[in-house]
Amino acid sequence: MRIYRIARVRNEKELLERLGVRDGGISIISRKMETIWIYIGDLPTPAANILKQDALSVGAELAVPGGTVVCESEKVDAVLIGDRRRLETLARKERAQPFGLRELGRRLSAMLKDREYPIHIMGVLNANDDSFYSGSRFMGDDASRRIVSMIEEGADIVDIGGVSSRPGSKPVGVDEEMSRVRPLIDRIYGDSLYEKALFSIDSYTPEVVEYALKRGFGIVNDITGASDDRIVSLTAEYGARICIMHMKGTPETMQKNPVYDDIMDEVDRFFEERIEKCEKAGIERENIILDTGIGFGKSLEHNLTLIRNQRHFQHFGCRLLIGASRKSMIDHISPTPVEERLPGTLAIHLKAVEEGASIVRCHDVAEHKQALAVHQRLVSI
Repeated sequence: MRIYRIARVRNEKELLERLGVRDGGISIISRKMETIWIYIGDLPTPAANILKQDALSVGAELAVPGGTVVCESEKVDAVLIGDRRRLETLARKERAQPFGLRELGRRLSAMLKDREYPIHIMGVLNANDDSFYSGSRFMGDDASRRIVSMIEEGADIVDIGGVSSRPGSKPVGVDEEMSRVRPLIDRIYGDSLYEKALFSIDSYTPEVVEYALKRGFGIVNDITGASDDRIVSLTAEYGARICIMHMKGTPETMQKNPVYDDIMDEVDRFFEERIEKCEKAGIERENIILDTGIGFGKSLEHNLTLIRNQRHFQHFGCRLLIGASRKSMIDHISPTPVEERLPGTLAIHLKAVEEGASIVRCHDVAEHKQALAVHQRLVSI
């Protein structure tokens, strides 16, 4: 007999298939293998007591503060713990309960429907002279060569922007932004580079966005999170994808003491509102990408919370983008100049991918290609 403890299993079905478990058993057993933790805030105390008993009845657990059973407080925060099968059963059970538990059951069911997407690398190219990392700035022929090299290094998507969005940066006029990106967009179109990779326009200026979409670009990377109806309409008209990013404030003001009551709840509600807006305009959900906006109006702790909990946002059924390449949060953890932040970048991005992100926006394509290949092999079971 051989016996040893194995690492956390990432692909339960693959392991069960290797063992020779039959199809029916794979479905049943795999849902028992993953322990899921769900935070519930401001839960009415009567609801907490009902949920606690229901959780125990299906073999799950609800951690609540002392005094909940006698309703010492009007509301409590709690953590629900269980495997996927038991939580699915509990979600169905709560749809018949009072005190808001019916809605909780609905939301719980949505959260348990994880979707896995292939990992795509989005290479960054800034057609300006003031982005925070000088290694991302390219103009003219240098920019064209850099695009080709990123594609050769493994970029699935190339993100082109003409305006810096670093903290403290100021917006530029439409004519100035257009003068920076038009030559590059024309080169991409003329050389049919859009046939070799998917191109993204990093802009919230309708004139610039439309110019790019007319010339082969397929993604609108909107740091204002679909706030402009014209951007949403253009995306729908051209059948493109839109990346909705969360940002508190503007690039000029966003890092001036950002405060949230609950960042997970605020970002979640923001996405819900903007997804609804996009769908009403005719953008299908499969063409919506969500970006929690690391470094855009967030403190270090806000950023860490969002990275650790990427998987939560999968309940929207959209791809998740992570973009923390060489950002200052790395410096706040381990003081390092921007030129030396590649190791920290890889650590963040690998963690985010592990937690459900599927598009990695980065400056260093070749290094990410290798790191992601090794990481995917390590967690394949």
